Amino acid sequence: MGLTAKIRTRDGWAVSHAVVTVTDMTGGQVLRAEADAEGAVRDTTELAPGAYTVIVTAVGYAPAASSAIVTARGRAEVGTVTLARQGGTELPPPGPWTVDPAHSTVGAVAQHLGISSVRGRFTEFTAAIEVAPDDVARSRVEAVIRAASIDTGNAMRDTHLRSSDFLDVETYPEITYRSTGLTPAGPDRWTVHGELSLHGVARPVNLELAYLGTGADPWGGTRAAFRATTELRREDFAMNYNQVVQAGIAAIGTTLKVELDVQAVQGDALPGV
Repeated sequence: MGLTAKIRTRDGWAVSHAVVTVTDMTGGQVLRAEADAEGAVRDTTELAPGAYTVIVTAVGYAPAASSAIVTARGRAEVGTVTLARQGGTELPPPGPWTVDPAHSTVGAVAQHLGISSVRGRFTEFTAAIEVAPDDVARSRVEAVIRAASIDTGNAMRDTHLRSSDFLDVETYPEITYRSTGLTPAGPDRWTVHGELSLHGVARPVNLELAYLGTGADPWGGTRAAFRATTELRREDFAMNYNQVVQAGIAAIGTTLKVELDVQAVQGDALPGV
């Protein structure tokens, strides 16, 4: 029993910061749940059979509402809810923006045994964005990630990733990224050019950035949402460890897909900091 739903953008991306609110026919709220990192909502709250209204909201997107019927078994399968970007091609207001780690994700995906994927994320990071007032291409971003905060959901694997075979966090405790410029790639998309310092190696790395919109938050601030992706080769950053299993298949893929979901608060500090 309970409610299930998937929240996606029109491009098919998961909206990991979406909030689903369910109201009964009198307008009273009976359930509120947040989407996980895959944009999925799985709530086990018991609901009485009947008709309900489901409202999905997320910073940077227009709200979406739909009807749902809770069956006699207490289940409501909403299916996939598609959110439209809010703000169109309007850019964030110029000035400083501070990334909110509590509502942002720095993740990576690696192939495992050539047939499946292993997902991980860094849980401790800071980042700042400066939107240029005259030319958005002159905007800047800087980020610092604590390497030891890697989390793949498996303690033994995380310990290995922190070792000298991979991140070597004792020697290189921080991963940094500093942009050097932006190139337009569409009405609300850019290629961010920058330098990534990882495992003691600094290399140029481009991020494919999508601007998702700007909106007010419940705390009186203004937030902007972004999504960025890139691919890294481990060998480019002197992480050459690999274990080969049967048939010559590498246990861990040599390429990492990096996925960033970012909420930034207008100003040079987070509220209350």
